[in-house]
Amino acid sequence: MAEAADDIRANLEKQITDLKKEVSRMSKSLASRASDAMDDAEDAFEEGKGRARQAASQVREQAQLTVGAMRENPGTTATVLTSVGLMGVAAGFVLAGLCAGDRRR
Repeated sequence: MAEAADDIRANLEKQITDLKKEVSRMSKSLASRASDAMDDAEDAFEEGKGRARQAASQVREQAQLTVGAMRENPGTTATVLTSVGLMGVAAGFVLAGLCAGDRRR
């Protein structure tokens, strides 16, 4: 009976040792995958940051060109802005008329 208990104990200790080794391998594998994921995330962040800088630079250049064109042609700029303003007022009157027409029904 004592031998059977010793065999069971030895078998359980071997299984525990095997499980500890397997958990250790899984931990290392998980750590490696997490490290790879972090590297990928950092690369994506850096790429996005570079693209954002480039887009901001292009917007800045376009704004400077637009302001330059407005300064060179103040008459045209005033005409365009006045026309846009008048179209906005006209659209407001049309929408107000449509809303008032819906209330009458």
